[in-house]
Amino acid sequence: MTLDELRDKIDNIDDALLKLYNERMELVHQVGEVKNTTGAPIYRPEREQAILNRLKSQNKGKLTDAAIDALFLEMFAVARNLELPEGVAYLGPEASFTHQAAESKFGAMSAYLPISSIPGVFREVKKGTAKFGVIPIENSSNGIVSDTINCLDEYDLKIIAEVCLDVHMAFATVSDDITKITKIYSKDIAFGQCRKFLQDLGLDEVEHIPVESTVKAAKLALKDETAAALCPAVAAKLNNLPIRFNNVEDDTNNRTRFFIISDFENASSGNDKTSLLVRLSNKPGSLVNFLNDFEEAHVNLTKIKSHIVEGESIFFIEFHGHQNDAHIKPILEKHKDEIKILGSYVKEIDDI
Repeated sequence: MTLDELRDKIDNIDDALLKLYNERMELVHQVGEVKNTTGAPIYRPEREQAILNRLKSQNKGKLTDAAIDALFLEMFAVARNLELPEGVAYLGPEASFTHQAAESKFGAMSAYLPISSIPGVFREVKKGTAKFGVIPIENSSNGIVSDTINCLDEYDLKIIAEVCLDVHMAFATVSDDITKITKIYSKDIAFGQCRKFLQDLGLDEVEHIPVESTVKAAKLALKDETAAALCPAVAAKLNNLPIRFNNVEDDTNNRTRFFIISDFENASSGNDKTSLLVRLSNKPGSLVNFLNDFEEAHVNLTKIKSHIVEGESIFFIEFHGHQNDAHIKPILEKHKDEIKILGSYVKEIDDI
């Protein structure tokens, strides 16, 4: 088959895809009209995950599971915005890891609102300025994010999804000679995460200047031939800052997990995780007794972290299953005065 013949076949398939996409969007529009009459949320993570699982199970072509996710999640995002455009607040600025996490779920077409603080994200979702909020909950190197726990305790919002991203840093500069670098901009935490790289290249003794975001670091480095930035590759590309080295972090398995919050609860997907905040009485054995109920019900606890909120010790606990599962619901009802259910959502990862 000639190149022109192959291209003709691709064009025919594209024409067919366009027709099918429009047919799907018409059905999506009808679904949106039904949801508007019932007040049901437009975004249903458990429904989207069920579609992806079904497609992957019957896939016999060249598309990988990751490619199916990328193609269809973007289509879902386009469909949601046709139904009802809804804002997505995230811990900014633009091109931050949280922004990348948001786009991985809501696609490129959504209306994004960068917010300068985690409490600010919660406030804007609570007020209705944005329907969804995206915030970090933990990093594999640095642990739980205290501000997120505090806000989950304070606000009556629900976790509706989780996202996990590999955290990679780039070394970017306009200079062609790294021996002329006299200063490096980045967030304070990034210098520690890239310590070995900086030592290996003799950059551990130049001036390290902490700034509030890696995006700002890229902007500052762009203006100075003696400066460089440690930042995500997307931040460098956004600012047209040349990348000299990629993946310069010490821990190649460095990952950050994010929560998506909103004002509704998910139905069960059959593959869920639930997060709780637990306040127990200050008595010997109270935590053990609480956890024993989960063990007796054969519930897989995946995380138990203690946390201090206004001088009071609380526990952040996660387990596999949905809050309405038959073997879980009685436990939560028994301890209803001690727990705050933060949400049940489709399980993306076991732990980081």
